[in-house]
Amino acid sequence: MAQLEKKLQSRHINMIAIGGSIGTGIFLASGYSIFIGGPGGALFAYALMAVIVYFLMTSLGEMSTYKPSSGSFCDYSTTYVGKSFGFAMSYNYWFNWAITIAAEISAAALVMSYWFPNINPVYFSLAFFSLIFLVNLFSVKVYGEIEYWLSFLKVGVIIVFIILGAFTIFQQPHFGTQNWHIQDAPFHSGWYGFISVFLFAGFSFQGTELIGVASGETKDPEVSIPKSIKLVFWRLTLFYVLSIGVISLLLPFNDPKLADQNNISTSPYTLIFHKFAGMYAADAMNFIILVALISAANASMYSSSRILWYMGQHGQTPAIFKRFNSRGVPIPALIATALIGSLVFISSFIGNGTFFSYIVQISSLCGFIAWFGIALSHYQFRRKFLPALGGNSILKYQAKFYPWAQIISMLVIVIIVAAQFITLGEHYGLWDFMMIYSSVILFALIYLGHKIYLSRNK
Repeated sequence: MAQLEKKLQSRHINMIAIGGSIGTGIFLASGYSIFIGGPGGALFAYALMAVIVYFLMTSLGEMSTYKPSSGSFCDYSTTYVGKSFGFAMSYNYWFNWAITIAAEISAAALVMSYWFPNINPVYFSLAFFSLIFLVNLFSVKVYGEIEYWLSFLKVGVIIVFIILGAFTIFQQPHFGTQNWHIQDAPFHSGWYGFISVFLFAGFSFQGTELIGVASGETKDPEVSIPKSIKLVFWRLTLFYVLSIGVISLLLPFNDPKLADQNNISTSPYTLIFHKFAGMYAADAMNFIILVALISAANASMYSSSRILWYMGQHGQTPAIFKRFNSRGVPIPALIATALIGSLVFISSFIGNGTFFSYIVQISSLCGFIAWFGIALSHYQFRRKFLPALGGNSILKYQAKFYPWAQIISMLVIVIIVAAQFITLGEHYGLWDFMMIYSSVILFALIYLGHKIYLSRNK
């Protein structure tokens, strides 16, 4: 089988996963999460999600170390669960990251509107989309270096934000804890708010599994993958949980600006820097947010094109998608992915904020389906396949808490997905229901369609 280039080092893998996870989730969705769930609801939802992500990443780490693959858990879903499940999982994950490109670019256009409010955001979307596509035309080594430095900048800014935020908190009356006691805080709207936040928490943490996707282009995966799993998980957990904590102590959850997703000036990072450090600090923060969003879109383009390439290699798509050029770049897969990512231009008709909300809903459930696939694949790998291969002794890296970690993860994911109808409220139409569960419906249709196809072509 043809292979992609193996030129990614451990530092690249770390930053690719971080780059894919630090974008709209932390810079935009974090504020909205606090608004709808209250400070306690948001913090608890993100903390619980971090635990589930830890379970999932150790599961993926074990499988990726044993069998590195650019198909990642889509490959594992096919091998350890079933062909139809793996087929549906592949399309789900590819679509997930392809539309996430649109979400990140849509948010980046909002950033530019902060400085240039009279220019149509679609022009900025076109410029960023073209830039990201061109970057992905180069070899994976060039991509890895660019993503490394972009992610390095994001990490540095978040650390500075947390440190400055901590100093600011100590200067506030009662250390800002009064924000946890206004109205019905800390758990605003009770279970409704808590469940609602999970969609955004899930969207925020999506990208950690890119370690598995990158394993197929990694040098020494047995060494670099386990190391990256640990570093990436703890960094992202600290970034998200501490950021939510700082924001909740410096801004009241009922600040109407946190609910506005049509304006980058309502990013909690921008609001805090503007309030406590002045206008120029807010401008600098917006620039960093812009870099973060472009970086996240870049990681999304990379991962989704590799998934589609894997699908072409395994006959799940037309053979053209398994081709790549002399630099090891899967050009047909990249072009097809870019076409889905170009959905961002729909935002010029329905508004960037509305478009962003739709994409988050769709992408979040796609991500939860993918995470369910990771947990189920690992559970099946350990239970059905590993004993015949020699048992745990053949594993260079072992996930902890098997099988309870996988079972708990699957149960929590099913409960979160099933409970999303609560967020629709009492009065909702068929369109609202279809939007919420479109990812699940599409996955089920692809799975059943492939199952029927196999049964008729035995």
